[in-house]
Amino acid sequence: MERTIQSFESKTAKPPKSRGPLQNRRDRYRSELRAETLSAARELIREEGYQGLTIRKLAQRMECSPMALYSYFADKQTLLAALALEGFEKVAKRFDSAVHRDPLAAVKKILLDYIAYAEENPNEYRVLFLSVETLGEVELSREDLQERNPAFGPLFKRVQACIKAGVLKGDAFAVSTVLWTAAHGAASVLITAQKFPFGTHGLYAEEVVATIISGVQNRAIERI
Repeated sequence: MERTIQSFESKTAKPPKSRGPLQNRRDRYRSELRAETLSAARELIREEGYQGLTIRKLAQRMECSPMALYSYFADKQTLLAALALEGFEKVAKRFDSAVHRDPLAAVKKILLDYIAYAEENPNEYRVLFLSVETLGEVELSREDLQERNPAFGPLFKRVQACIKAGVLKGDAFAVSTVLWTAAHGAASVLITAQKFPFGTHGLYAEEVVATIISGVQNRAIERI
């Protein structure tokens, strides 16, 4: 049976005095349907790649009207952006344990966790960083990345701590950018060049991270 936001709201319409509980019920319904939509979108991407994801296909899979989904996501780009945000939040959860007495060790852990996330969630990582339809079209400021981006922000704060402790030099944003892009390169290669003879993937990741950290230790990277 088709589900639409409109039909749900018409069935639950009540006098204004009961609006509080009913509004909570509507909000809960919308939240659940949104989560279900994102889950179904991930499954579709897993099966057909993000190129195969369309609002119409997604609606067919969920047995609902495309218009119901359009009330949440204006287009495919909006849907992919929502998936990317979820991915960022998952990455950030891995960084929660990166609070360490040694700030440089915390930076190393974040970079290794970042690469590990990509290997464990290759489809989501592709949506996050390898799809030109998501982040490639999003305009981000330094403040957005430093303060509000759940993936870049934790790395930036640890790099700041390293500079304050005197173990790294230069501009914190510039150093963080160099470290992140190097880790991103390693992560991308691991999930796209699967036949390359890397040997042990974990050892490869550790060597990449050790090399780039050694590089930034020996160079004061200023603003880029």
